[in-house]
Amino acid sequence: MSDLETRPQESVLEQGQPCAGVEVLEPREVPLGGPRAMTVYRTLPQKQRSLVGAWCFLDHYGPDDVAGSGGMVVPRHPHTGLATVSWLFTGGIDHLDSGGNAARVRPGELNLMIAGRGITHSEISTASTSVLHGVQLWFALPESTRFSENQFLHHVPEPVTAPGVTARVFIGELLGSSSPVETRTPDLLGAELLVEPGATAVLPVRADFEHALLAENAHIDVNGTAVEHRSLAYVPTGSDTIHVTAGPRGARVILLGGVPLGERIVMWWNFVGRDHDEIVEFRRRYQAELGFEPADPADEGKPPLFGSFPPGELAPLPAPTLPPLRLRPRA
Repeated sequence: MSDLETRPQESVLEQGQPCAGVEVLEPREVPLGGPRAMTVYRTLPQKQRSLVGAWCFLDHYGPDDVAGSGGMVVPRHPHTGLATVSWLFTGGIDHLDSGGNAARVRPGELNLMIAGRGITHSEISTASTSVLHGVQLWFALPESTRFSENQFLHHVPEPVTAPGVTARVFIGELLGSSSPVETRTPDLLGAELLVEPGATAVLPVRADFEHALLAENAHIDVNGTAVEHRSLAYVPTGSDTIHVTAGPRGARVILLGGVPLGERIVMWWNFVGRDHDEIVEFRRRYQAELGFEPADPADEGKPPLFGSFPPGELAPLPAPTLPPLRLRPRA
């Protein structure tokens, strides 16, 4: 039994009053890949909520038996104006990008790719992977850094324990643990939590942050609100404490947080911009640089955005057709 389970309720609340306004976002199933597509469960973005802090995208997948299906096969594709976080629970993924970085993504290890003004990369599960299970996260870069150079960073966070919970903080600070990773996006938090069976973990958090908690492998309770497996609990700003309660089998939770971005963004396909015209240009230049469409005279003299790739890799993905209506910025 955890220490928290033996405390009277009033002593728990002395550590901070949780905010009651928890919003639950249910996942939608999205096929990822070709004819044998693996299914991912997407909780960000949604119509009612595009951002949590700067976090703008959350895909959850597995555990999937991929021994026969081939697993994750995402050929070369572009990103602009964002950063990607790959975090695995089981399996392995090979990452390759046009910044010259090749890396093996392993469970419990942060792989952060900052796209800046532009990058292309591929993600392919390793031949030895039989069960693939993890999350793919993106955060939008603020105006001050979104046109900076691309970069790839790797970090293995050490676990930190508190009553009822073990955490691995891969971005930001929590429970006395601080990640050294520089994200170019201030005031950001990302962590994996393992909550003990039947325990309530009391997490002191920044009241100026908004937070989201993914019920990764089991149902949980967040500040008195039930959250089903694979759903995402959104906690608005104003709370300095989050209570996470696990069921009899315990729970793994992905915790994200940050100060509200304060900027309106347009996110389409793999691009993050600020208006429709930027997205049109990103798509146009990607199609031209990868040879899918002829170059537009409007781009003459502009430096390449998306870099080069080693020979012998899978053919890159073409960009989809833009919708007929103008894309609208969202907060």
